[in-house]
Amino acid sequence: MARIVVAGAGAVGASIAYHLVRPGTDEEIVICDVGEVASRATGKAMGGVRQQFSTAPEVRLAQASTRFFAELGAPLFEQVGYLFLATTDDGLAELTERRERQVELGVPVEAVDPSFVDGLRTDDVLGAFICREDGVADPTAVTRHLVGEAIAGGATLLEHTDARELDADVLVVACGAASLDLIDLPVRPLVRQLVDTEPVQGLPADLPMVIEEETTFHFRRVDEGLRLAMVEPNLRWGTDEVVDEALLADCLDRIAHRYPTAAGVGVGRAWAGLYDMTPDAHPIIGWVDDGVYAACGFSGHGFMQAPAVGAAVAEELLTGSSSFDLSPYRVERFAGGAVFPETLVL
Repeated sequence: MARIVVAGAGAVGASIAYHLVRPGTDEEIVICDVGEVASRATGKAMGGVRQQFSTAPEVRLAQASTRFFAELGAPLFEQVGYLFLATTDDGLAELTERRERQVELGVPVEAVDPSFVDGLRTDDVLGAFICREDGVADPTAVTRHLVGEAIAGGATLLEHTDARELDADVLVVACGAASLDLIDLPVRPLVRQLVDTEPVQGLPADLPMVIEEETTFHFRRVDEGLRLAMVEPNLRWGTDEVVDEALLADCLDRIAHRYPTAAGVGVGRAWAGLYDMTPDAHPIIGWVDDGVYAACGFSGHGFMQAPAVGAAVAEELLTGSSSFDLSPYRVERFAGGAVFPETLVL
């Protein structure tokens, strides 16, 4: 009987453990974390689940994952949709071209009049597209659910435990940016921050995730308030997870413009976390050393892609191959120069 140790109890690690026990395998499955379940990047995530990516491999991962989230259903996943807004001709052209590519891959993206969202400012919007199958989820609750199911299936959870202290026949590295502590990979930590507002009156229960194409500013409902985020104008490479107060003020100004009902709302809480970025913004999935398998480098998309990744990785570990094509994600692609950069990194 082999002992498979999954390092990282975030969404990706939890999904791998969940899928490893599902077939009733005889292998010993251990999931461990130097912290607790969902205590790092997963617990700090935006919680979006979308299929609207710019490259086919990412779309296919997202399609498989979205089906899983839809089966989970409420309250873990709310299928409220992802609404992209264009306010310039260039932005509209990009959204239109991307939509054509997504529809060809089977993603039901449709052009809409964005005024259907109560309270949304649309007088400066030239075009809008939505995929109603997309939505929002609670990353911590989903991850705890997956870990709980894995434990019920026979896995062991070890919190406050370094994977390097454990004996393993196979070590699965799924620690996000901290994966570099275990194995040398082309992954760089990038600091990103989010803010939850104080309660906003009159928020519709079905408010979609709203994204401005040109600015990347996006927001969703969380409880009675809004969660705000955007790509920062100056990328902060490193591990210093601190909140930039100037960016908070900028986000509040942006939400006042795009969703005037929220004008004057205060900050409920703000926090910073880490994206584990690769050179092409696609994950590294596969064997990276003898007995060491990596599932990291998700570049901000780990939570939303975790279900499909977990199923594919578990299948490959247990059977030697995966019915899902993982070839685009092998680390060897960087040595060969064959990259396929994902442009829609939020």
